[in-house]
Amino acid sequence: MTASELPRNVAVIGTGVIGNGWIARALAAGCRVTAFDPDATAPERTRAFVARAWPALERLGLAEGADPAALTFVDSLEAAVEGAELIQENVPERLALKHDVLRQLDALAAPGVVIGSSTSGIKPSDLQSACTREPGRVIVAHPFNPVYLLPLVELVGGEHTAPKVIERARVHYAALGMRPLVVRREIEGHVADRLMEALWREALHLVNDGVATTEEIDAAVVYGAGLRWSLMGTFLTFHLAGGEGGMRHMLHQFGPALKLPWTKLEAPELTEALIDKVADGCEHQAAGRSVAELETRRDAFLTELLALTQKYWPEAEGLEGRI
Repeated sequence: MTASELPRNVAVIGTGVIGNGWIARALAAGCRVTAFDPDATAPERTRAFVARAWPALERLGLAEGADPAALTFVDSLEAAVEGAELIQENVPERLALKHDVLRQLDALAAPGVVIGSSTSGIKPSDLQSACTREPGRVIVAHPFNPVYLLPLVELVGGEHTAPKVIERARVHYAALGMRPLVVRREIEGHVADRLMEALWREALHLVNDGVATTEEIDAAVVYGAGLRWSLMGTFLTFHLAGGEGGMRHMLHQFGPALKLPWTKLEAPELTEALIDKVADGCEHQAAGRSVAELETRRDAFLTELLALTQKYWPEAEGLEGRI
């Protein structure tokens, strides 16, 4: 990382769970962060959030000069973007609201500054349609919770986005310690959420049909496929399943199973009975532990897991430029 790559001044608009995660990550990278949220309780909530996240970030390693006190809250969008080198928008997933905020950000931000939206499903061209100054700089920059620990960020450009904008964004987010995934073309839900949604829908069917409880389904992921996925993902895992013949042999041998009725990709009807099954199952799994306690446990696990998996990421094998 060089000084020129790191956006020293980051503006964060909207400070819910995702916005606060961006704030914690940027502070840990040594940035100054200016935040705006119309909720009067936001500064107190955000500072408490950063204080809870900081021990995990310390275990991962802080940049020189990283300081939780480098966070400033302001009372307007104009003040938030003044001097910003990167702007991250995190308002609720309502297109009309995002249009209103992004239109103002595009009008106020300095020329060339990338405006990333944390949207999990809206296409960037739809976001850009409200902007008239530099619509191409408004892109999807979709992270994953907890943002301050999980490194993936999906970058998606819209119809007005030039390749140089995506490259500028890629460099900025990489400097924040992210693993940018540039999505080749825009699609609702991008890449990762579409994969997670498929598993989520199938899991709901299994609960609804009485095949398994929420705890049993989570066990199937935690003690099985999830362990392999954390290193190799879906395709490379199946590549190994083909033995010496690799993926080509696997597809010839197991491909016919794709015609079997093993999955139900349409979601089941979300009845009150299904809601009760799912909610009761999750509360059983939580075993009386609060969400805050579970988050602390999750963060401790993720910091140890990241320390391990980074030893096996492609660049550790000398495979630079590989994902």
